[in-house]
Amino acid sequence: MKTMEILKEDGLARLGIVRTAHGEVKTPVFMPVGTQGAVKAVTHKDLKEMGVQIILGNAYHLYLRPGDGLIKDFGGIHGFSGWDGAVLTDSGGYQVFSLGVLREIKEDGVVFQSHIDGSRHFLTPEKSIEIQENIGADICMCFDECAPYPSSFEYTKNSVELTSRWAKRCKDAKRIDGRLLFGIIQGGFYDTLRVKSARDLVSMDFDGYAVGGLSVGEPKRLMWDMVDAVKEYLPREKPRYLMGLGFPEDIVEGVSKGIDMFDCVIPTRHARNGSLFTWKGRINIKHARYTRDDEPLDNECGCYTCRNFTRAYLRHLFVSHELTGYYLNTLHNLFFYADMVNRMREAIREGRFEGFYEEFRTKQEGGELQDEYSVCNG
Repeated sequence: MKTMEILKEDGLARLGIVRTAHGEVKTPVFMPVGTQGAVKAVTHKDLKEMGVQIILGNAYHLYLRPGDGLIKDFGGIHGFSGWDGAVLTDSGGYQVFSLGVLREIKEDGVVFQSHIDGSRHFLTPEKSIEIQENIGADICMCFDECAPYPSSFEYTKNSVELTSRWAKRCKDAKRIDGRLLFGIIQGGFYDTLRVKSARDLVSMDFDGYAVGGLSVGEPKRLMWDMVDAVKEYLPREKPRYLMGLGFPEDIVEGVSKGIDMFDCVIPTRHARNGSLFTWKGRINIKHARYTRDDEPLDNECGCYTCRNFTRAYLRHLFVSHELTGYYLNTLHNLFFYADMVNRMREAIREGRFEGFYEEFRTKQEGGELQDEYSVCNG
């Protein structure tokens, strides 16, 4: 079944529309992360004004607190939170598997201890779908095993086969029509296993396909090798989602390889650490060089922060630990991401994506404002 309308292709880059129960999502798209049902430090009004169409919630966290049953009683996440756009929920698989010794993998599912209070829970593919449907997600994700990096070929092979069995159970468990379900391609860093996973999931005919288990500490070139290994096996008229990525240059690279959807905590987390994205590269606002800088953060940006405040003021707020600074920084970073994907959509529409790609990469990787500064993107 066709779930995505392709409006234009420019090389491998795709301009499209994914239709959900809460509106159309124009792609390429970046989904801000709202783990607890809220994108940190900003409001839904802010997100709407910057053109955000869809946010990501996390089934694991919302199940533990406040509980998917409570959210269902409020009419789902839309009624509970007041967000009227589309919502995609992660299945909770990555969070459960990141618990390490606090979880035990079985054929039926995973036994784990809550990171909040130590209580024991049993999460199965069926339970994951039930939680996501209670939450009211427009796009649900299959429950999968995210193999650690590095893992042996044999371990990863067994993990892929388990993920495929769980994916079939997730599809069988889906109850609500009009909501989309995406399969998640695993396979670690073995191209043959990635291809096997992609073929297995495509044969089940999901509404879309995500590439998971990447950006977990591996060299970046290896990550892109895995994307290259599976992209030709993915149906043209189904959304393609690269999970947990990333930096602006990574998103542009992903679009150049035919990826449609992205999510990551980077723009919000980096904002709270003073790392801000501009069209001339990334800057560290706490640097002393900005103490008397009367320029806006980014002359090419139209966000509220850049239209009203200087770098000197933003630095003052940050080094003073003023909460307004976290808000203004987050507002800017999220606006930058929304503007970036919007400009990419325009470039694809006008057949000039290659030029956009080259100019963007040059400025981000060697821009005059580029700082030696990084924060873990976990």
